[in-house]
Amino acid sequence: MAEARISQDEFMCPVCLDLLKDPVTLHCGHSYCKICITDCWDQEDEKRVYSCPQCRQTFSPRPALAKNTILAELVEKLKKRKRPADCYAGSGDVECDVCTGRKYKAVKSCLVCHESYCQTHLDRHEEYHSRKPHKVIDATGRLQDMICRKHDKELEMFCITDQQCICVWCKEYEHKKHKTVSTAAQRTEKQKQLKETQMKIRQRIQQRQKDLQHLREAVKSHKRSARTAVEDSEKIFTEIIRSIERSRSEVTQRIRDQEKTAVSRAEGRLERLEQEINDLRRRDAELEQLSHTQDHIQFLQSFQSLSAPPESTDEPGVPFASLSSLDGMSEFVRQLRDKLEDFCKEKIKQISDGVTFTNMNPKTRNDFLQYSHQLTLDLNTVNKRLRLSERNRVITYTGTEQPYPDHPDRFDCYRQVLCRESVCGRCYWEIEWTGSCVYISVSYKSISRKGWGDECMFGYNDQSWSLDCSSSSYTFRHNKIRTDLPVKRRIGVCVDHRRIGVYVDHRSKGVCVDHRRIGVYVDHSAGTLSFYSVSDTMSLIHTVQTTFTQPLYPGFTVYSGSSVKLC
Repeated sequence: MAEARISQDEFMCPVCLDLLKDPVTLHCGHSYCKICITDCWDQEDEKRVYSCPQCRQTFSPRPALAKNTILAELVEKLKKRKRPADCYAGSGDVECDVCTGRKYKAVKSCLVCHESYCQTHLDRHEEYHSRKPHKVIDATGRLQDMICRKHDKELEMFCITDQQCICVWCKEYEHKKHKTVSTAAQRTEKQKQLKETQMKIRQRIQQRQKDLQHLREAVKSHKRSARTAVEDSEKIFTEIIRSIERSRSEVTQRIRDQEKTAVSRAEGRLERLEQEINDLRRRDAELEQLSHTQDHIQFLQSFQSLSAPPESTDEPGVPFASLSSLDGMSEFVRQLRDKLEDFCKEKIKQISDGVTFTNMNPKTRNDFLQYSHQLTLDLNTVNKRLRLSERNRVITYTGTEQPYPDHPDRFDCYRQVLCRESVCGRCYWEIEWTGSCVYISVSYKSISRKGWGDECMFGYNDQSWSLDCSSSSYTFRHNKIRTDLPVKRRIGVCVDHRRIGVYVDHRSKGVCVDHRRIGVYVDHSAGTLSFYSVSDTMSLIHTVQTTFTQPLYPGFTVYSGSSVKLC
């Protein structure tokens, strides 16, 4: 006969809700901790009637309390096998199929009995089947998925033909002529594929994380560019509005001046016309009076002087319509308004189209070339040990001083030169270099020019940023901080139209230094400076994110045996 299952809930004190301590049993049959029932009855001393807290049966006088030794022994046995609270099954745990009441967490599942067991019931299961042990596995909530639904047997085989798990009976009947292996063997094979797939996924995760970071940087850069563009456009529109206000004031003043001049002339003419009318009326009255005189002699003598009309005081040949000429001014202003509106619409459309189709992050060389700028070297800055050739587009180190005139902007010690053009907005340029070492840089115009101090050398101060290119490495410098950049180590020989260089090993990381054409991309408002190796593709060498506080000027440092050509 199987052992009776005992739950510790049956040995709980109804008062303290814990396991019984010094258990006592009342005449009604209910049991309590001795201290718990004593405290209850001490509160009922005044009533002289004592009751059971559960069934309310009363006792009088107060019963004597004797220890229930059998119950005490059972409680002690239960305490010895009492489990911690974390043995109970919680959310997401596999429950023991045998436990009653509050279930414990299962530790194993039997593939024969199709049940899961806690440690206690597992021990009983193992003891019961000790002669022919059953196959048990770690507790799983997918126990039914591991059993063949047709034959109620463990799925311990794998049919490669049908790509499904089967039991031994399935193998003998439905899959008799199929290729089958054990699930363990198939797991080993699939484990290899899993690792390969996992490696690909992790590589893809890394790539996507890089893409995510680049996109975030691009978004930040775009936001900075947009903010700068808004600020610049606000300033420009403010200047335009001020200019229009000035033009409005000027036009208004001119109209007022013309009005004042025209009105002044008209008022003088009005006065003369009024005077002339008065003179004519007076002459008319005199002639009227003369026409009624009876004295022929007086009539003839007076008519001689009154017959000639008074002289006109008005300006001859000046038309009255001249006062209406300001209508042309209004028409001119209307035409100006229409032209300004059309011009603004056209330019805003161009701006909108430009913003719509501009790449936030140029990818291909054609994307970069839309920002290309022609550079010219500033002859006032070139060091005397540098010789310029090919229409001042090639810079070569020479041991002989060149006859450049003295100039305060000239680098007198370091073999450096700046370009005349400053970098604003987005700008891209390319150079080709030869020899052992050159520096490709951008710098503020305020960089020092005289002496051997770090304040004069590209990359060694906070005024300049420099990519140092040698035959074996790339190094980025800013404010004396050096960053060594990864380069590809290649084996083999490649010949192009300019040079012989190393080529092969596609598994290496970095950028091959044998590509001697370098592209430089600057987004001044976004604070982005990037260097690229230019060949069939654009390979990023290094990029830096910062804040530029002044216009940038491209610059170059050329060492012995080296040269730089502006492309």
